[in-house]
Amino acid sequence: GKEQRGHSAKHLLCMNAAVRATVRVGIYTGAKVYFVHEGGTVIGSARCQDFRSKEGRAKAACNLVKLGITNLCVIGGDGSLTGANEFRNEWSELLQILLKAGKITAEEAKRSSHLNIVGMVGSIDNDFCGTDMTIGTDSALHRIMEVVDAITTTAQSHQRAFILEVMGRHCGYLALVTALACGADWVFIPEMPPDEGWQDHLCRRLTYQRKIGNRLNVIIVAEGALDRHGKPITCDIIKNLVTKKLSFDTRATILGHVQRGGTPSAFDRILGSRMGVEAVMALLEATPDTPACVVSLSGNMAVRLPLMECVQVTKEVTKAMAEGRFEEAVKLRGKSFENNWNTYKLLAHVTAPDVKSNINIAIMNVGAPCAGMNAAVRSAVRIGILQGHNMLAVHDGFDGLANGTIEPMTWGYVGGWTGKGGSNLGTKRSLPASMIEEISLNIAKFNIHALVIIGGFEAFVGGLELVTAREKYEELCIPLVVIPATVSNNVPGSDFSIGADTALNTITTTCDRIKQSAAGTKRRVFIIETMGGNCGYLATMAGLAAGADAAYIYEERFGIHDLETNVEHLLEKMKTTVKRGLILRNEKCNANYTTDFLFSLYSEEGKGVFDCRKNVLGHMQQGGTPTPFDRNFGTKMGAKAVLWLTDKLKECYRHGRIFANTPDSACVLGMKKRATLFQPLSDLKEDTDFEHRIPKTQWWLKLRPILKILAKYKISLDTSETATMEHVIKKRGTV
Repeated sequence: GKEQRGHSAKHLLCMNAAVRATVRVGIYTGAKVYFVHEGGTVIGSARCQDFRSKEGRAKAACNLVKLGITNLCVIGGDGSLTGANEFRNEWSELLQILLKAGKITAEEAKRSSHLNIVGMVGSIDNDFCGTDMTIGTDSALHRIMEVVDAITTTAQSHQRAFILEVMGRHCGYLALVTALACGADWVFIPEMPPDEGWQDHLCRRLTYQRKIGNRLNVIIVAEGALDRHGKPITCDIIKNLVTKKLSFDTRATILGHVQRGGTPSAFDRILGSRMGVEAVMALLEATPDTPACVVSLSGNMAVRLPLMECVQVTKEVTKAMAEGRFEEAVKLRGKSFENNWNTYKLLAHVTAPDVKSNINIAIMNVGAPCAGMNAAVRSAVRIGILQGHNMLAVHDGFDGLANGTIEPMTWGYVGGWTGKGGSNLGTKRSLPASMIEEISLNIAKFNIHALVIIGGFEAFVGGLELVTAREKYEELCIPLVVIPATVSNNVPGSDFSIGADTALNTITTTCDRIKQSAAGTKRRVFIIETMGGNCGYLATMAGLAAGADAAYIYEERFGIHDLETNVEHLLEKMKTTVKRGLILRNEKCNANYTTDFLFSLYSEEGKGVFDCRKNVLGHMQQGGTPTPFDRNFGTKMGAKAVLWLTDKLKECYRHGRIFANTPDSACVLGMKKRATLFQPLSDLKEDTDFEHRIPKTQWWLKLRPILKILAKYKISLDTSETATMEHVIKKRGTV
């Protein structure tokens, strides 16, 4: 069971997380792990010319045979993975060449008769089909959004048009997600060239945006953007057009290699770690008959896909684009790309309908504020307006609904909200049960036909209270939808909630800085307290992302023996070259083992070996600019919620009025495994621990063993849930 990894392609920081996980899990399973060095990340990466010739590949095969390596883990983009696939296909032929040349013995050839390959996609272009998110894409988006945010603040003071070119060779993913995340006026991507006469259309749209009071226009261009005739559309072409036709003050920025650098985001570190573990499992289970596979993420699930099929579909996209089958190219890129494209189209092409629906939809925020709430409100408002509805803002949660602090929202009202942290509507933790009377009166007074509640656990409980009160108050018989938004990620019915990704990045960045502060001092242990109420999501995921030695949470009981084990583990660790430790503690993991208690314990036990520092992160975890993930997640959830309400309202319309009292007319919109689902609030009661304000089953608990293995604990890993091989080709029919 020896294994080796190599990887090619460009310098990508987040590859290191994947390398670390593969190596540590490999060693943990008893495999012997080798590095193949060359240049870029910690191991290095290069696009090797030598490997492109058969002699070069024979040389590589010879090196592997001599070391007895039969498992290869490749991290790279489509070039590297296509190369790896070819290498595996001609393995036996290469062995014959080496045997004939006398480079290897018959015994050696027999011992290495077949080669197992597992790929991980590391490419910021996200251009490899079959994968939702490639390692590196999220970090690249972080870099891009930092630039966009900086540009937009300067542009607010001058009336300007900004054109931004982002990377991604022949794939428009980065450009598309950037456009969604910053609410751009137009995006040019290679998969979907603009229609003939786009020049006039673009100018019309920019003029209209100025007319309705937007001081800033943003146009995003993918570096591979083309028109319908296959001619490139560049920053300069657009700049000249806008300057000449509209005389707008126009600035063009080409982002270039900034997008590849910087620290990896929390999402990428966790993705890299999860994929690294999955890759080792796939290699250990491989037989000579298993096809080479790629480990990847689909929604929130690790999946394995045949490498050959992914390569084939990736080639088909290029072919479809070359032959002008653009709709198909977007479909072939996969579900995630297609969803992004559809959401962008919905929000960007602004023509409010002439016919009004006479429907009033109210939107409110409930619970503690978090980043991404505003993005959800903005897209809900705009999709609603495009559907012909009147959209109402309810300020300060259920209090506002009871007090009647309700006002209409226009298209411009929510302009520029995507990148704003916190809650612009204002939010409160109060629950509705005590003010049901006033709430029902205002629902009647303002003629509210449907309700969007964006918030945390209180939003869920509040929604349930409204449903319960339907029996007594007919006014509450209206469709409602809860969109989970809280840093704690503790809302039943969803794997993720808006705001958790931003909080996770805040914690991870802080942990990085705290660890750096100890770079000069030797032997120091940091104890960091995170938020989350009773939910250990933030502590666990930040532990994975920041490489913590332990993460104490409420869901996984711990006692004096566990604390002893952890202290001993750190004492051992201080004997190695790594002279620092990181311990995370969820704020409510244990009433008696407080952060102060842990600090005292570790300080006492570590005397003479290490010293301790403690840090309570506090409310900084709720603030900050939303990350690209939260902006897009918020944008998609807001749009989906209103489209669902529009359909529900049609179902519930009887005798000239709306009447909704079935369980399925009050839902949580959540992301589960690999799809977004609407689940009745009443169905989710079973799976809720109301006392501790957490769902009874939480998917991320399965990642806890990885945290321990990566911190070098000898524990047993539950591999009962390894991903099975799926097909990309067959799957496309259903997409």
